Amino acid sequence: MMTRKFHDLTLPLLGLGAMRLPLLADGSGRVDEAETRKMVAYAMQNGLNYFDTAYPYHGGESERIMGRILADYPRESYLLATKFPSHVAAAGRSPASIFEEQLAKCGVSHFDFYLLHNVCEATTPTFLDPELGIVDYLLKQRRLGRIRHLGFSSHGKMDNLREFLDRYGGEMAFCQIQLNYLDWTFQNAREKYELLTSLGIPVWVMEPVRGGRLARLEAAEAAALRALNPEISPAAWALRFVKDLPNVRMVLSGMSDMAQLRENIETFSRPDPLTSAEREALLALAERMKNAVPCTACRYCVDGCPADLDIPMLLSAYNAFRLSASEAEPVEALPADRQPSACVGCGQCVRACPQGIDVPAHLKAFAAGLERRSR
Repeated sequence: MMTRKFHDLTLPLLGLGAMRLPLLADGSGRVDEAETRKMVAYAMQNGLNYFDTAYPYHGGESERIMGRILADYPRESYLLATKFPSHVAAAGRSPASIFEEQLAKCGVSHFDFYLLHNVCEATTPTFLDPELGIVDYLLKQRRLGRIRHLGFSSHGKMDNLREFLDRYGGEMAFCQIQLNYLDWTFQNAREKYELLTSLGIPVWVMEPVRGGRLARLEAAEAAALRALNPEISPAAWALRFVKDLPNVRMVLSGMSDMAQLRENIETFSRPDPLTSAEREALLALAERMKNAVPCTACRYCVDGCPADLDIPMLLSAYNAFRLSASEAEPVEALPADRQPSACVGCGQCVRACPQGIDVPAHLKAFAAGLERRSR
């Protein structure tokens, strides 16, 4: 197992994410705990001892399941990470009651790694609310040794990331971001990685295969990778891309069966760095995969918009939403008069657009997608 140094720890470069654990075959949606137990045993035997869960995963059961399974191992033999749920605090629960519940669910007296979960446009006001005092409470738990390393995960845009780092960057030991060869350019992962690196903040990777999208390529996409090397699977290509980055200290993969676990551990058994030609080929493939609305953000459409919408921003968000519904969160946090549904369909933007983009049609489709998501 490849490793990376983090403070006084030697971390396995691959961690097991507990958001997509194997499910029972009865269609109930419940986790197959027996199979998960086998996967944890195999992981531990092969040098993977970092396990990442969170309060809401698997309907709140992930923390309990991981706690029961890891109870079979000496506490010092594994590293456990979980996350603080802002939505629970916003509903009225105190930080202390949430944290104590998580310790009890996991059956531990401390967390090795603890994250503020998904710092983004919608959650930052909760995390920064002085009356809730979330960060102050967690910093106290760190001083008490109940949190060994405090960090945060982020799906926010660059401005939001900078805002949080300006406030609390000095207190954060690491940051977990969505990073893969598609999002390297599509979701500004490169800029986020470089910002964190410039601040000396180690990067944890989530979604290295983008929820399975980069492991389940379309025929033409897969053919492009087979032309590079027919022996390497699409998932391995994606994992090789992120493990090459020197400031990445942890790559989390939500493995759902033993076959995925075995393959990923094999991928992380040796450095096998990408050549410059391979890296360029992956990024070229990413450009073809985007299939995006071809907005160049020239902003000609903005002047004269009767609804005063930030059309380039909305089209960029729509491109992201088409690849992953979770990307809707920053737009859902906007006031109603700034959302795509506020478009009046006048067509002024179409006449102004050098690319001839049918902006009202795309905004209408985006609004419909957001409406379906909210049901």
